[in-house]
Amino acid sequence: MQLPRVLTSHVCFHHILLLLLLHPLLLSRSASATETDRLALLAFRAAITEDPSGILHSWNNSRHFCRWPGVACHDPHRGERVTTLALESMSLRGVISPSIGNLTYLGYLLLSNNNFYGEIPPEISRLAQLKDLNLSYNALSGTIPVRVDLCTNLLGIDFTGNLVSGNIPAQLGSLLKLLVLNLGVNKLVGDITPFLGNLSSLKQLDLSSNKLTGEIPLSLGKLSSLTYFDLSANKLVGGIPPSLGKLSSIRMLNLAGNALSGSIPPDMANLLTLGFLDLSNNSLSGEIPPLLGRVVPLQYLLLNNNNLTGSLPNSLGNLASLTYLDLSSNSLSGSIPPSITNLSSLQVLDLSFNNLVGRLPEEIGLLTSLEFFQVSENGLSGPVPLSLYSISSLQTLSMAYNQLSGTLPLDIGDTLPNLSFLGMASNRLEGQIPWSLANATSLRQIDLSRNNFSGRVPANLGNLPYLKQVSLGNNSLEARDAEDWEFITSLTNCSQLEELSLIENDLGGVLPASIANLSTQLKSLTLGRNHFSGSFPPGIRSFVNLVTLSLNENHFTGSIPDFLGELVNLEALVLHGNRFSGNIPSSLGKLTRLNELVLFDNDLEGSIPVSLGNCHNLNFLDLSGNRLSGSIPIEVLSIGSLSSYLDLSNNQLNGTLPLEVGRLRNTPFLSVAINRLSGGIPTTLGDCQVLESLNLSRNFFQGSIPTTLSNLKGIKWLDLSSNDLSGSFPDFLAGLPFLKLMNLSFNDLDGEVPVDKIFSNSSEFSVIGNHKLCGGISSLHLPSCSTQTSKKNRSLILEITLPIAVLLLLFALFMTCWYERKQKKLGLPAKVLPTRLSYLKLVKATDGFSDDNLLGVGSYGSVYRGVLGDGKTLVAIKVLNLVQRGAFKAFVAECEALRNIRHRNLVKILTTCASVDLRGNEFRAIVFDFMPNGSLESWLHPDTDRKMYSERLSLLQRLDIAIDVAAAVSYLHDHCETPIIHCDLKPSNVLLDGNMTARVGDFGLARFLSDGTDRYLSASVAMKGSIGYMAPGKPLKKKLFSKVCSLLIHLLGTYKRKWF
Repeated sequence: MQLPRVLTSHVCFHHILLLLLLHPLLLSRSASATETDRLALLAFRAAITEDPSGILHSWNNSRHFCRWPGVACHDPHRGERVTTLALESMSLRGVISPSIGNLTYLGYLLLSNNNFYGEIPPEISRLAQLKDLNLSYNALSGTIPVRVDLCTNLLGIDFTGNLVSGNIPAQLGSLLKLLVLNLGVNKLVGDITPFLGNLSSLKQLDLSSNKLTGEIPLSLGKLSSLTYFDLSANKLVGGIPPSLGKLSSIRMLNLAGNALSGSIPPDMANLLTLGFLDLSNNSLSGEIPPLLGRVVPLQYLLLNNNNLTGSLPNSLGNLASLTYLDLSSNSLSGSIPPSITNLSSLQVLDLSFNNLVGRLPEEIGLLTSLEFFQVSENGLSGPVPLSLYSISSLQTLSMAYNQLSGTLPLDIGDTLPNLSFLGMASNRLEGQIPWSLANATSLRQIDLSRNNFSGRVPANLGNLPYLKQVSLGNNSLEARDAEDWEFITSLTNCSQLEELSLIENDLGGVLPASIANLSTQLKSLTLGRNHFSGSFPPGIRSFVNLVTLSLNENHFTGSIPDFLGELVNLEALVLHGNRFSGNIPSSLGKLTRLNELVLFDNDLEGSIPVSLGNCHNLNFLDLSGNRLSGSIPIEVLSIGSLSSYLDLSNNQLNGTLPLEVGRLRNTPFLSVAINRLSGGIPTTLGDCQVLESLNLSRNFFQGSIPTTLSNLKGIKWLDLSSNDLSGSFPDFLAGLPFLKLMNLSFNDLDGEVPVDKIFSNSSEFSVIGNHKLCGGISSLHLPSCSTQTSKKNRSLILEITLPIAVLLLLFALFMTCWYERKQKKLGLPAKVLPTRLSYLKLVKATDGFSDDNLLGVGSYGSVYRGVLGDGKTLVAIKVLNLVQRGAFKAFVAECEALRNIRHRNLVKILTTCASVDLRGNEFRAIVFDFMPNGSLESWLHPDTDRKMYSERLSLLQRLDIAIDVAAAVSYLHDHCETPIIHCDLKPSNVLLDGNMTARVGDFGLARFLSDGTDRYLSASVAMKGSIGYMAPGKPLKKKLFSKVCSLLIHLLGTYKRKWF
């Protein structure tokens, strides 16, 4: 039914009238909204402090804001509202203005790859039309706005590469349209909210490189649309949820770099669209699931740096698309399955750092696309298949630290033309190094060290223009003449060379002068343990970038040059075991980066340079085994960086140990043994609480052991032996919890030895040679600690013993005369000495001169028990301390005295040793018959010897001993071709054999009386000996009186068990 025309016209009129009335209002509102957008953009610009590209310069009134760079508007019917703000990669700097929230029609906010800082404005939550929010790669901080969930149209959020912190808001789980959520590379903490499992449309989730903790939520397995999932580099724990096996669309799964544990779920085999799987750098255990072989699209499989065990599954050979396989740094065992050679697309194969054994598959050459092959640090053996050397695409070939054998093919450089790294160290390869290596012109690193390569080093290595490393150490390579050294001249063409290692080969002679022409980029030069001779190579001066210089254990002579101080980049200087002499250059103090200085076992002399105190980065300093003198510089003890080792032992240092030694608070090892240091042990040593080993032995330290040593809670080895320490026994040392070995022997300590803790086990400590000690465990054989003895009893004993002693003396004199007559009839021939023993045989015989075999220490040396090579011959070995003044004369005197005499009551010399020790120092020793019953002193004074003889000498035994000693003295004075005066007769020099027969020993102070010499010289002129043991008073005019005096002292000591 049609309306009347009049009525229709009337309605139209009213509509037109209404529009005319509302039009100003609509125009006003549109203009207001447009102005709001313009002002919001201007406020955004005002917050920008840097605009290097000038893109915002045109944001002014000269043009409409919709035409400003980076701004887009739509819907002109609504007054052209801003819908896009895109200013990516403009290097803008500033904060994001809160006014951004006024752009209510904004759909795309794209500000990535700039320098915005400050917080993400919460006002963003007012942008209800927002679809894409990308603020990635800025410096934004603060937290993720909690009410971002109000932006219900969001399809993508990308905050990657900022400094955003705090938790992941649970409200993100309500953005059901979200396709992309990238929050990686921030500082997010806490658990992953399980509400993210509600994002059913999500295709990409990146939470990597944060500090997220807790377990992976099971709910994430519901994200069936997810194709990219990255939780790597967090602190996630627990197992891998089997629910992740339901991610049916997943193509990339990265859980690397967490603390995930447990086994790899077999459910992962259900991810049939997966192309990338990285579970590396976790704590996963168990075996590799064989079902993984079902995931045929897999191209990248990284399971390295876990705790996986078992063998490599054969099913891995089914992954025909695999290009990258890394199973390194696990505990995989068994052999490499031949099926691995089916992976014809494989470019990277890394099986290093496992427990794989057996041989490499012969078919390994079928991997024709292989570029990186690494199986180092396993137990592989047998020859390397020749087919491996035919993979021309190989760039890295690393098989170090196995037991592979055979030789390198002569044409290796021709068949592997793309090779850049060749690592075959620590195998059993032999033969010569092929000259064809120089044809692989891309080679940068060659490491063939620790094998059995022999012959000459190829002289054409200089054809490798990119060569940086040549490591040929620990082989049997030879060089003697100029032709052999041509390889050094050739290497001068390698302008990028940074490392040259020829350590421990058979290289000898003087280094060629061409070594000075090696690349100035050289950082490491190690030539130790060869046979180089001559002076310090002057060409080294040109290596201004040198970091490590090692010339140790060669035959270099002369002085250490001053120019080393010019090599300011040096961090390690290792010159030990040579014959360098002269002073340590003070210029070494300029090496402020020096970390390691090793100069031990040379012939260096003079004082320790004070300038070494400038080496503030030094943590290892060994100057031992030289002839350094003077005091220890305070500056050296003040090097706070000495955190590994300080050894100044076996020198001639004197003075006191400075109090500044307490500044070595980070040093675990300190030794100043075998010097001439004196004074007290510094109390400040107690400040060195990191010390694990402290050796102050064989010096002249005096006084008591400071109680501050009880602060050394980490000490394990403590040696204060062979000093002049006195005072009460340091029982406080029993409180050191980690102490394993302690040596306090040969001092003058007194008091009671405890029986608890370390003092309960005699194998862990030594106190021999301290005559005033008592108590302790029974195996020490020390006297009990009785505190009083009746003076009355002492007088009574003396009254009884003196008359008896006189009677015994008279009887002994009678027996002496009888024995002298008998002795004249003996006519014993001189014994021819056997061939001298070597130093090494004596080392073996005494178990390295161990304290367990130490029998005693005298004025000029120490005596050790030894067992010769047959394992049956027990001997006593007297080792002379040639540092002690007069020791060498004592050695000569004793050899001269004993070489042509023989008597049943004299200790028999078997042989001698005149050699050098392992440090090149002179060594002298005399080998005697072993006396199983020790010395007479050990029977008279059981507290002064290592052993304690429970039985007492009977009266008859004492008489026999006195007669034996008298017989020996008579023989020396009256029956030798040249009369000999012992000069040091005392109980410790009277030894008892297995039959308790007495034998006189220690002829280090003996004197000969020639025909033209008065046979009875003044004791003050001709004879020297221990105080209290020489016949007293005026010149001895009668032989009988001399014998009577010595024997009287000896006999009284024997009878009374006490020495006057």
